[in-house]
Amino acid sequence: MKWQGGRRSTNVRMSGGKAAGGGIFGIIIGLVLWLVFGVNPMTAFQTGQSMTGGSSTTQPANDDSRDTQFVESVLANTEDVWTQIFSELGMTYKQPTLVLFNGRTNSACGSATSASGPFYCPGDQQVYLDTSFFAEMRNNLGIAGDQQGSAEVENQGKAGDFAQAYVIAHEVGHHVQTLLGISQKVTEARRQVNETQANQLSVRQELQADCFAGVWANRNQQRVDYLEPGDLEEALNAASQIGDDRLTRGTVSPDNFTHGTSQQRVNWFTRGLQSGDINSCDTFSGSI
Repeated sequence: MKWQGGRRSTNVRMSGGKAAGGGIFGIIIGLVLWLVFGVNPMTAFQTGQSMTGGSSTTQPANDDSRDTQFVESVLANTEDVWTQIFSELGMTYKQPTLVLFNGRTNSACGSATSASGPFYCPGDQQVYLDTSFFAEMRNNLGIAGDQQGSAEVENQGKAGDFAQAYVIAHEVGHHVQTLLGISQKVTEARRQVNETQANQLSVRQELQADCFAGVWANRNQQRVDYLEPGDLEEALNAASQIGDDRLTRGTVSPDNFTHGTSQQRVNWFTRGLQSGDINSCDTFSGSI
């Protein structure tokens, strides 16, 4: 994807929280827990439990690193796309803040570490992303490649960029759910059902965020100056790699799935991609 040279969002912040230890194995385990079991600060919100702790002090991301620039560019793109979509619906899109942190941070949903993985906190309407996540995504989950030092890459974007952009778009999809009142209804519904049914609601919510990410990708399909050959395949591969069934290799019962199977995630991302219409993303009616 050709993200260099475009508008960069001013809504990216750096957390003032101190880094925490844990090592690379802690990060990898945390990624698996996040992707498979949904163990992240958002869990307490979904189950209606209160989490203590306020947001860490943040400041503008005065950082010209490649990853920071990339995040600012992708977030700006989601802002443009969702502002347009909400305008078409006669609504106003409220842009979220994306907080980059190193090791540990606090949110309105509680404390989080690098092991939590990326998450969206509806309490403060912010996306949280540890600065090590993209490296872990490339190196340990096999989702994206990286070609450091290539002149072609520097000009056109690195291999795997769109898979990483999909992760951001998915979390922004949760923000869209909050703005539309969907997240609040899911939270209330989860309080009134058993654990298996609550997990099923979580899966439907996650699949809808995938579909919203697909809607975002659809709008970018129309921009010949943004997508490159292979970008959409990267996103589809990312969706397939992080299905509950694939990550657990059959060791976890479907009743305990929280994000959906690989096929379900691919299917719903594809549905949003093909339609470009959020009305096609009703994961709460019928089978998934």
